[in-house]
Amino acid sequence: MAKATTSVSAAGEPRLLGQTVVVIGGSAGIGLETARLARSEGADIVLTARDPKRLEEASRELSARSSAAFDADDAAEVKRFFEGLQAPIDHVLVAAYTRRSQGPMLESTSEEVGQGVGRRVSQVLEIARHAAPKMRAGGTLLLTGGSERTFGREYGITPAAFSVLPPFTAALALELAPVRVNLIQAAFVDTALAASLFADDAAVEARRDELRATLPIRRVVGPADIAALAVHLMTNTAITGATYDIDGGQRLID
Repeated sequence: MAKATTSVSAAGEPRLLGQTVVVIGGSAGIGLETARLARSEGADIVLTARDPKRLEEASRELSARSSAAFDADDAAEVKRFFEGLQAPIDHVLVAAYTRRSQGPMLESTSEEVGQGVGRRVSQVLEIARHAAPKMRAGGTLLLTGGSERTFGREYGITPAAFSVLPPFTAALALELAPVRVNLIQAAFVDTALAASLFADDAAVEARRDELRATLPIRRVVGPADIAALAVHLMTNTAITGATYDIDGGQRLID
């Protein structure tokens, strides 16, 4: 590994100056917003995403150092990407959407349920395996996941898939040290991806209204909120193995 990443900087200096941030799933939503903030803090940005057109637009907007279009669930593509990436890098944010089976578990095969629970773990393991050798000590592998704590037939394996991530993060932090590993768990974040999970625009707006009325913060969590936490975790080199809930207090009222 190269010279250690440090959080110490001169007064007024951009917090990520001279560092490289790789965003897996960086063409929209949380990934793109975090890339924007990291870029404004002086970082060089490397973007990946599934959609080549959106990726090209995001890369152009951010003057990204480089970009690559591939599916983060494809282990061979992940390996190829990191092998071709110029070292050193400092931070890797995993914001790519991971597909899970929906609906009652008994209506899915055992193989589908197992894949749904383990897919995020296997995806991150492949990213960690190939990213770590190129990362500076003190940099961070930053994971994202949901904080779904509501159980019901329609949620299926979703709560189980999310609940495995905190202990996985802690264990991986020990294995990758001195590279740090942290997890951001979010509930509803107002992105196009979140909106696509609802039946129509009216249903999305109804959910927003409900959250504005019931959340302790009295507003909807947006991608900029996640980005602010992500950049903080990149720059505070004392944090590793930690899980952060960022849900506007939803866990307090559900």
